[in-house]
Amino acid sequence: MTPIAIIMVVLFALWTLLLLVMTVGIYRWGNIFRGKAQLTDYKADDVRGSDFYKRAMRAHANCVENLPVFIAVVFGAYATNSITHTVDTLSVIAVVARVLQSLVHVSMVQTNRVVLLRFLLFLAQLVCFAGIGGVVLMR
Repeated sequence: MTPIAIIMVVLFALWTLLLLVMTVGIYRWGNIFRGKAQLTDYKADDVRGSDFYKRAMRAHANCVENLPVFIAVVFGAYATNSITHTVDTLSVIAVVARVLQSLVHVSMVQTNRVVLLRFLLFLAQLVCFAGIGGVVLMR
C-alpha cells in the first residue's frame, strides 16, 4: 500500500498543474482566442495583465518553489523508513494548507488580512516540512 505521504506529494504536484491550467492557462488562452492577445504577448520575465492574472502567476510559482522541498522531506522519510502516522498527518496538513493558500491568493483581493491569512497558511506548510524533516533526522 502506498504511504499517505507519497500520495500527498503526488496530489501537491497535481494541484500545481491544475492551478496552472485553471488560472494562467484559461486567462492566456481566453485572451488569445478572443483576439485580445497574441501568443508572443506572454513573456515569462514580463508579467502583464489583470491583478488576477498576476496573482495566479505568483500562486503557481509558490507551488513550484515549495514542491521540491516537500518532495525532499517526504523522500527522506521514505528512504529512511520513517514514514509514520506523524509524517502522514503533516503531509496532509501541508497539502491542505497549500491548496487553501493558492485559493486565497487567486480568489481574494489582497488586503492586509488576506495577506496575513496567506502567510499563516504558508507558515503551516513550513512547519509541516520542518516536522517531517525532524522525524527523518531523529531516526
